[in-house]
Amino acid sequence: MTGVRTRTASTGTGDRSRPRAALPALCLTQITGWGTVYYAFPVLNPAVTADTGWSTPATTAAFSGALLVSAAAGVPLGRILDARGPRTVMTTGSVLAVTALLVIAYAPGLPVFAGGWLLAGVAMAATFYHPAFAALTRWWGDDRVRALTIVTLAGGLASTVFAPLTAFLAGHLSWRATYTVLAVLLAAVTIPAHALALRGPWPPAPPTAGTRSADTARAARSRPFLLLLLLAAAFTLSGFAMYAVVISLVPLLTARGASTTAAAWALGLGGIAQTLGRTLYATLARRTTVTVRTTALIAAGGATTAALALVPGPVPLLALIAVLAGTVRGNLTLLQATAVPDRWGTAAYGRLSAVLAAPTTVAAALAPWLAASSPTPSGDTRPCSSPSPRRRRSPRPWHSARRRTRRPQGRAQVPVRSRAGRPGRIRRRGRRVARGRGRGAWPSPG
Repeated sequence: MTGVRTRTASTGTGDRSRPRAALPALCLTQITGWGTVYYAFPVLNPAVTADTGWSTPATTAAFSGALLVSAAAGVPLGRILDARGPRTVMTTGSVLAVTALLVIAYAPGLPVFAGGWLLAGVAMAATFYHPAFAALTRWWGDDRVRALTIVTLAGGLASTVFAPLTAFLAGHLSWRATYTVLAVLLAAVTIPAHALALRGPWPPAPPTAGTRSADTARAARSRPFLLLLLLAAAFTLSGFAMYAVVISLVPLLTARGASTTAAAWALGLGGIAQTLGRTLYATLARRTTVTVRTTALIAAGGATTAALALVPGPVPLLALIAVLAGTVRGNLTLLQATAVPDRWGTAAYGRLSAVLAAPTTVAAALAPWLAASSPTPSGDTRPCSSPSPRRRRSPRPWHSARRRTRRPQGRAQVPVRSRAGRPGRIRRRGRRVARGRGRGAWPSPG
């Protein structure tokens, strides 16, 4: 009995303190939040730039700014989560997310558009995986892996549901109206769910966790955590490449011949692959060491990113590569979510996980902008999502122009006017020289 009591105290949770509606509510809000705030942007960004005239690097930089703000706000919000629980943080974040989408939808200019995304960055830090993981880790204790897996399985469906839905709305509405509809949906789902389902008592943080340090500052300066920061650097490089794929997938596929709807479905299939990949993580964790599976997953992420950059097509093959990339992303999410509690327990999960995730979030912030600003494989410096301007055809010389004739009934052949100039005239060294007689005469072969 003593061991059982100690175990319950070390996790700071028990079945009685666990709100029953928290897990399904967080599943629903993660799908809606990620789908409306994050995955809608790559689908709507081409319409935004085409309608407003803003450049793709400028709009993508605004989105990247949101992710940078999310990384900066994660650590202080993590302290609040550790002390007070997720209800206030996530409910307030939902209100901010709805407000941010409405500001984005009705932005009269690029500065207001960027300001809306900066506000959305605070909402991301308060409503995305980080606070949800903190809540489940404290409430579910030793059973946290199952709860984290369920929530990430649901979150992986966000692109599957909202990428095609956003493309459908954009096909019938303007991008501003589409963002307005998504804001209304976000408000209807996430605000009441966070306010009502997360009302359970917040278990107190354990003062100690066996041999694990509960002092957050000391843990952050310890040698194992410094080694873990090296792992975070690897996560950062991998996340940089893979988030660039997520944001650039739709314009990449459309530039290679796919329709916007087909590209959105490919992005959605990547979400399904995230879900399937997360179901395989428990088996992977049992059969491999941390070093082996981390190295394998990061290498697989780099390989799929390189394949999307180098393989020209066809579109089904690119969609298959996107599915494989989604599988890797799903496993990396769980690998990072369980790193802190497996070593230091749940006492300071909010802050330590935010410190660990900050470099990856910064990489995720810079990746979309750099991907939008980088040259295309053909050497063009325009972003791959911007349409190529139409090239004007230069007038053909008389000797290369296609000569077409018409054959009226009962009359001889009459030449049709050429685009190179008036019939009966040729171009020679920039001067027009008359040849032949009459308006309908062909140039003489001499």
